[in-house]
Amino acid sequence: MPELLSLQGQDAGVNPMVDEEHLELLKQGVSVWNGWRSKHRNIRPDLSQAFLDSVNLREAFLSDANLREVVLHRGDFSLADLSHADLQSADLREACFYTTNLEKANLEDVDLVGADLREANLAEANLKGCNLQTAVLSMANLRDANLREANLQETNLSFANLSGADGCLANLTNANLTQADLKAAKFYTANLSHATLYGANLSYADLREAVFNQSNLREADLREANLSLGVLCLANLIGATLYKANLSHTNLSMANLCMTNLSHANLSKAVLIGTNLIGANLYTANFQDAVLTESDLREASLGKADLSRANLSRANLSMSNLSGANLSHANLSDCILHQANLWEANLEGACLTGTTMPDGKVCN
Repeated sequence: MPELLSLQGQDAGVNPMVDEEHLELLKQGVSVWNGWRSKHRNIRPDLSQAFLDSVNLREAFLSDANLREVVLHRGDFSLADLSHADLQSADLREACFYTTNLEKANLEDVDLVGADLREANLAEANLKGCNLQTAVLSMANLRDANLREANLQETNLSFANLSGADGCLANLTNANLTQADLKAAKFYTANLSHATLYGANLSYADLREAVFNQSNLREADLREANLSLGVLCLANLIGATLYKANLSHTNLSMANLCMTNLSHANLSKAVLIGTNLIGANLYTANFQDAVLTESDLREASLGKADLSRANLSRANLSMSNLSGANLSHANLSDCILHQANLWEANLEGACLTGTTMPDGKVCN
């Protein structure tokens, strides 16, 4: 049987990869360990593959340490310094990293299921392929972090800073991103279905081909974000800001965009079947070749919008403002334009069969 060393009341299995002198120092407590580190800053500690379950390493100085493949279930790293540390493939399930410094740390393929990372500093950390399911990262700093292919299902990221982070191909289904900062973040092809992004800042974010089915984006800031080819079916975007956003080829069917700001947005070839756009600001928006069948655009502001060749069959545009809008060759069959403002609108070549005009008359 391999020799066992006692570590803060726990058994620590010695692995041939571990530097036994470093492990022996660590087992004497954080105070002794930190004293040794302060005197030997040129030495990189090697604790790789160590078994350190439920260890108390509060305030430990582990910067630059080699902690690859360590097992630290429920370990306490609160206030510890793990900046630049290598924790690749470590098992850190349910560990506590409250306010821990993990800046530029390597956490690739780490298991952090159920971990507590509240207010942790993960700026520029590598979390590629990391499993953070059900973990708590509220108010954490993930600025410019690598979250590619990470599992963030049911993760709490409320009020977290994810500005500039790379979450391409990440799974964020049912994640909580309430008022999180994702400015200029990259979540290309990420899955955010059923996620909560209430009041989140997604301005300038790269969200191409991302999936937001049934997600809550109420009052979110998506100005100048790129959502092209994305899927937002049944999403809640009430009061959201999508000024100058790119939504070309995006599927927004049955989504709720009531009172949303889409002025100057690009929705060319977008699909908005049955979408709620009541009172939305669509000033100068581009809807060329878009599908808006059965959409609700009552009281919407479509001044100078480009709806050329758009399919608006059975859409409700009553009391909407279409002054100066381009509706050339649009399909307005069975559309309701009752009390709509069509001043200087271009209806050349538009299909008006069965359309209810502003004066209430129905076209043959």
